[in-house]
Amino acid sequence: MSGLQCLATENIWFDKQRYDEAERRFYEGVNGPSSPQQQVKTALQQAKGRQQKRQHRNSSSHGGGDQELVSRMKSLELENQTLHKVVQEMRAALQKLESRVVMLEKSPAAAAVPCAKAAPVQAAPVKQVKVENGDDDDDDIDLFGSDDDDEEATRLKQERLDAYAAKKAKKPALIAKSSIILDVKPWDDETDMAQLEQCVRSVQMDGLLWGASKLVPVGYGIKKLQINCVVEDDKVGTDILEEEITKFEDFVQSVDVAAFNKI
Repeated sequence: MSGLQCLATENIWFDKQRYDEAERRFYEGVNGPSSPQQQVKTALQQAKGRQQKRQHRNSSSHGGGDQELVSRMKSLELENQTLHKVVQEMRAALQKLESRVVMLEKSPAAAAVPCAKAAPVQAAPVKQVKVENGDDDDDDIDLFGSDDDDEEATRLKQERLDAYAAKKAKKPALIAKSSIILDVKPWDDETDMAQLEQCVRSVQMDGLLWGASKLVPVGYGIKKLQINCVVEDDKVGTDILEEEITKFEDFVQSVDVAAFNKI
């Protein structure tokens, strides 16, 4: 119950004096100047009015309580009916289960009959092998083997090994390659970048292939040459490239590896 509901049910009149004063002035205004008798009459009327208000307030509070009690009783009755239905359904289900268990206990032999009537598994027929013994067959059996068979097997094995080796030799070997991006920096902004690129591309060796290039601003008007190349790992390394490019001392200040990716 909230605070407002608690205050609504309380029988406390906080502003009683103010209302009594207003009621006294009203009756004085209606009846004229007050005399002692009139004051007594007014007091009686005020007391009667207060009694009627109190009775009305008490009756309203009792009526609200009765209504709440009736609503709670109705909800409890509905809940009781629902629970009663659930209990009846559970009892019916339990009776069904008990009857099924009794039927199964009474007829265990009937359940085992289908298993007994199952068709037996027939064994697969065994083929009889007729063995004929004769003096002529004994002469054809070589108990210790023959040297000719060993030589033939060795020859076939060697031929297969040779064929495999020839096939493997014809298959091209996988060449490991890498893609490298180099940053070639000039000395200053007056360096001829076109001539610098020609000097870099003049470096030629087996396993080296130059790719695209571009000029990248560095600062203060200076640009660096960023060039891509593809190399074979077994033939060309980054150290060799840097050494060959830095030989052009008039144009190249330094060489750095910007990116290195395996292909």
